[in-house]
Parts: sequence; structure tokens; C-alpha cells
Amino acid sequence: MLAGLQSLTFEFGARIIVEDATWHIQPGERIGLIGYNGTGKSTLLKLLTGEYMPSAGTVERSRSTTIGYLHQDLLSFDTNESILQVALGAFERVLQLEKEIADLGHELERTGDEKTLHEYSDRLHEMDTLDGYTIHHRTEEVLQGLGFTNSDLQRPYREFSGGWRMRVLLAKMILQAPDLLLLDEPTNHLDLPSIEWLEKYLLHYQGSVVIVSHDKYFLNRMVTKIVELYQQQLHIYNGNFDFYEKEKAIRLDLQQKAFDNQQDYIRQQERFVERFKAKASKAAQAQSIQKRLDKLERIEEAELVRPNIRINFRVDKTPGRILVELKDLSKSFGEVNILNNASVEIDRGDKIALIGANGKGKSTLLRIIAGVESYEGDRKWGHNVEESFYAQHQLEALNMNNTIIDEMKECGSQQTELELRSLLGCFLFSGDDADKKIKILSGGEKARVALAKTIVSKANFLMLDEPTNHLDMHSCDLLIEALNKYEGSLILVSHDRYFIAKTANKIWEIDGQKVKEFKGGYEEWVEWKARMAKQEQQKKEIAEPAPAKKSNAEPAVVKKTEPEKKPVQTSQPVNKEHKKELQKMQRIFQQLEEKLAAAEQEKTRLEKSLGDPLTYSDKNKFQATEAAYQQASQDWHLLNKEYEKVFEKIMQLEQK
Repeated sequence: MLAGLQSLTFEFGARIIVEDATWHIQPGERIGLIGYNGTGKSTLLKLLTGEYMPSAGTVERSRSTTIGYLHQDLLSFDTNESILQVALGAFERVLQLEKEIADLGHELERTGDEKTLHEYSDRLHEMDTLDGYTIHHRTEEVLQGLGFTNSDLQRPYREFSGGWRMRVLLAKMILQAPDLLLLDEPTNHLDLPSIEWLEKYLLHYQGSVVIVSHDKYFLNRMVTKIVELYQQQLHIYNGNFDFYEKEKAIRLDLQQKAFDNQQDYIRQQERFVERFKAKASKAAQAQSIQKRLDKLERIEEAELVRPNIRINFRVDKTPGRILVELKDLSKSFGEVNILNNASVEIDRGDKIALIGANGKGKSTLLRIIAGVESYEGDRKWGHNVEESFYAQHQLEALNMNNTIIDEMKECGSQQTELELRSLLGCFLFSGDDADKKIKILSGGEKARVALAKTIVSKANFLMLDEPTNHLDMHSCDLLIEALNKYEGSLILVSHDRYFIAKTANKIWEIDGQKVKEFKGGYEEWVEWKARMAKQEQQKKEIAEPAPAKKSNAEPAVVKKTEPEKKPVQTSQPVNKEHKKELQKMQRIFQQLEEKLAAAEQEKTRLEKSLGDPLTYSDKNKFQATEAAYQQASQDWHLLNKEYEKVFEKIMQLEQK
């Protein structure tokens, strides 16, 4: 065990966060820590690191266990160092060795002292043992994976915004490779390519990982165990997020049945006691039953305690068929071209997700549509369009002296105070929170107020830039439900793949300074992209023997000019032998194609098994599946090599 909680209770004043909780983190585990906002997920992480001390019970940690903890408070760190230097800080001992080796080298040149030579050799050996010569390459690789360009690496850390700074600190933490990595909402500051890179990296991470996240796709791909903090208790599920949702429904159903059965039993026993307690012959028995009922451990009713409010949009006007038309749109920042003569339109009923890597211009295009960003080209609004735009910089438009509820009343939605307070509940402002002044709110809380204002407007066209960043999982679900019922049109930028998959019916991608439109949902788009990539790869593979084919084909150009010389009798015996060899190769090729298809199918089947969390619950099953997968991969590679050889041979024979 790396770390864990044993019979732990933690209280903030009179409020119990967690009670009598036991949780052990084993080596190599990838755990998703979930729960509604405010239940205490981040508090649990702070207990594990020793930042908080428990009210009762113990936090267990091996003395040798190293822990890395990524959280929002790290953003207070500031420095003039380049981001490469900050990330290289992960290799403190190696950097110290580099300095010592340089100093000893100079000393050795000057004195030639034998003792200095030994020290120099020892440092070189330690450097080699720590794989110190690769730290620059590894650091650059991780930073680039998280979205930084080569030119960014030497830029000062303080030049970057909070989201990019968090990426640098994540890179440093990954490079430190602690035994236990605690990540609090790591995807909040990443774009889709960076999230995908992080997934691949963490899947092969040697240590254990605990992730707090509202990104269901990320949790599904990353974790093999879910720990839910619910009603001051920890509930553990051995599987990914999909498994947790199914298993929780089953557990609640079983609990409800057990509750109903116990209630029936209690009612029967109480009727007996009530009927016979005054009867002399049965009084002792009735008293005994009453004592049993008093001692009975009562089963709780299986009800989900969570905010179950609905967000309802009100749309006053119906717009024309085309909401926004963009023609010959160009935009650049200095020498960086974002868009170049791009044309696209938004139609009534469109629910568009604008996706891609950071720096491609997603938020810029959204601002151009909203009319708050300069551009070249034409932007034309359609008839009866009433738009509402949500973005992080909208926070500046909030009146700092207003209370949250007063700010909502000024939207002109004509909703009652009760309706507005109910809506604020969806955005995690419950009870007296609605009476807080805007000026005392955190950045995340202000963002939620701005989003609530956008939602409460009567707009028939919404523009949303990262709307889920400061919402918990349940609030995201409520927003998804509302957007699916929304009768208007929308365009959104989000890195939350689950949110995109559940809300968008069109995908826009900025590629080659143009806007490429895909008419379909996110999952269809992912499948299409994979199919296109596979076809491109197949084209490359087929093109590989092309140079040999070309050189063999050159004499054929001469033959075409003299067709009468083709049927020469003397070459007939050679042609028969050649034809026989070609037919033999074609038969072998067909057999290999079938074997390769079967091997690929088996490899895919085993990959799915390895992706199933249930496989990991049985050690023997996991080992057998992994061994079978290794063998299937080896068979597939050998068949693929043979396939390529035979293919090349056929190509050569066909040219003779």
C-alpha cells in the first residue's frame, strides 16, 4: 500500500466532511475520485498529502512514498525563469550533478588530481544511473505533448496565463514521477489534443494516480476504480465511470428492495406488538419483539440526495433560416494567420461544437461571431437573431457591488426571485449564497454567475466558450439536458468530450486556416477521422514499393512503342513459368490476407478485453489476456511482414 485512510473522520467546525472512512491506494492503481461540488474531494487529497490532519482515525503513508499534488493554489508560484527551466526543476539532483561535473572538470584540467578524478568519475556514474543525459529531451517532449511549441520553451514563465502555467507545473510533476500522483481537475486547462496526450502518458505511468475530474470521457479511459464521496461516506467501485453508473444503479435498487422488505417486517412486528401487548399470555412475547425492533439496525431509503432542479430556456422570437453568414473571413495576430478567406454559415437548429488544439483560433472565431473581435471579411446577421455570448472575459461586465440575485434580476428575464434562486442552485449557489456580493466571489464563482446570466436570457442563439469549466458533473448533466431541450441554436467551444458528444449535431474544425464542417455528432466525427487516417496510412503503405515498381516499369515505356514485338515465340516457355509463379504468389497473398484479417480481429478483441476494468479484477485472467495479446500482436506483425514481402514479389512479377 502506498497511502490510505483508516477509519478516518474529518470535520470543518460542526460540519462533517467524511466519517469513519477507510481507503487504501495500491501501487499501479488509477482511481477517479468523484462527488458533488462542495462535498470535500479536494479536502480528501489534502488529507492524503498531510496538509490537513484528521479529527479521528489515521492517514497511512509509507515513509518512502513520494506524492505529487496538482491543484489550483499552485498558481501563486511566479518566476522569471523560462518554462523549460521550471519544468527541468523536476530533476533537482541531475541539475546539481551537472554543475558539480562542470566544476570538477575545470578543477581536473587545472590540477590533474587523482582524488578529483575519482569524484569526477563517481558523479559521471551517478549521472548515467539517473539517466541524466536525456532530461532535456524528455522535458521538451512532455511540454510539447501538453501543447507548447519549440519557440515557447525559452519564454519566461510569468508571460503565460494561468491555464498555461498550470500545464508547465503539470509537466514538472509528471517528470518528477512520484509514486502517487494526485490531480485535481487536470483537464480544465487542456485542449483536446493535450487531453489525449495526457491520457496516453498516464496509461503507461508506473506510479498510482488519483484524479478528481468532471470529464466522464477522461475518467472512462483513465481509471480502473471509482471512489465516490457521498453523504460523508466513501463508496468504492472496481471499474471505470460507466461501470460505476451501472453498479450504483444496481446498488441503489438492492438497497431500496432491502429497505422495503425491512419496512414490511417492521410493520408486521409493530402490528403484533400493538395487538398483544395488553394480553397477558402474549405480553412477554410482544415485549421481546419490541426489544428486537429497538435494536434493529435500520436500512436507509435509497434516495439520491442531490440538487434536482431543471434549467429551462425561454425563447421569445424565431429567427430566419440563416443566423450568421461569414464570408471571406481573415484574421491574423502579427505573423500568425488564424483564418484566411474562410466562409461558413450557421443555420437555424444548428448546435455546433468548435473543436481543435489551442492556438488554432476557436475562441477567436467565437469572438468574431459575437462581434467583439476585429477581422477582415463579411459577417452578416440573419433576421430576428437575439444572441447571448458567454466567455471568461464577460466576468468584467458583472457589477461588483451587486449581490448574485440582484445581478440575475437585472437580466430582464421577467422570472420571479424564486425561479432565479432555483436556477442559481443548478450553478452551485444554494440558500444564502445568492445574497453574496459579486466582489467577494472567486474567479470560478463569477464565471458561474456569468453563465447563469447567459442561460436566463431569452436569446435564440447562444455562444458559449468553455461553459463547463467550473461546474460539477451533475450541473454539467443539467446543462446538457437544458441545451438538448433548447429551441434555439448554439455554437460552443469545450474540451469536455462528453459534453460535446451529448449536445452538438455539427462539428467545426479550424484546419489550414479554413473552417471545416462535419454534419454529425462528436463520436461520428471521431470515427470518421480515424477512418480517414487509416485510409491515408493504407495509401502510404501501398505507395512504399512504388520506387521499385517505377524503375522496373521504365523499360515498359519502350515496349509500348513496339507492340508488334510483344508476342515473341522464343519467350513462351519463360512466360509459362512466370505465369505459374505469379499465380502461386497470388494464392499465397490471398491466404495471407485472410490470416491477417483474422489476426487483426483477434488482436482487436484482446485489446477490448484489456480495456475492460473487469479483466483487472482477476489477476490470473489479466495475465492470461495480456500474454494472449502479446502473442496476437507478434503473430500480426509477422504476418504483416510476410504480406508485404509477397505483395512486393507480386508487383515485381507483374512488371516482367
